[in-house]
Parts: sequence; structure tokens; C-alpha cells
Amino acid sequence: MMPSGNTHGLGGDRTNVVHWQGHSGRDYGLQPRAIDKFAMEEAELYLIAKGSHVLWVGSTQDLVADPMSRSRFRLALDCATNVFSLAAPEDRLATIWDLEQAAPAAAPVAQAA
Repeated sequence: MMPSGNTHGLGGDRTNVVHWQGHSGRDYGLQPRAIDKFAMEEAELYLIAKGSHVLWVGSTQDLVADPMSRSRFRLALDCATNVFSLAAPEDRLATIWDLEQAAPAAAPVAQAA
């Protein structure tokens, strides 16, 4: 499996990507964020997890518009071990649905030629 842990030095480092597989089978390249320095940006979608278990997926738009999402977000941050982000896609709601059942993707296996 690809590492699902957040090494706190990765806060804004865009070169590190962690792959998670959505419910649909789609692969997502997520950017690890440092929990202790976590601040949301408007153009981002976030996945908050405890280990490989997804606790909350959403954006600032969800926190403003949906009180239930805001409550889930607060609870998720209380026990989260990992925070990841990705650029908010056009199909934001479908991506949120897909990532709510996501899991860390299995590492690709190298094959001899």
C-alpha cells in the first residue's frame, strides 16, 4: 500500500502525492497536509482520515452551506491522523461521494520485462 500517514513536514509540499482509490475504482492523487498547520483554501477539496478510514470529505463551500457537514468536520478533526487535499474538480459532489468510500491505493507492482 502507498503510505497513508502524514509526515508533518509535508504541509504545503506539492511534490508528494499519496494515491487513494475511490469507491468507483478511480485513482486520486492527494496532497498530504500537516494537521497542526491545516488551513482550508477555497479552491481545494479535502479528505480527513484516521489511518485509512475516511472521516470527512468536503470543501469550504460545504462548511458554509451545510451545518451537518460542519459538525462532521469538527468531529473528524478531533480524531484525524491525516489530512489530504486536491484541486476541487468540476464534478465536486460526485468526487466527494467517491472519496467518502475511498481507501489507500495498493502500490503498483513492478514487472520484469
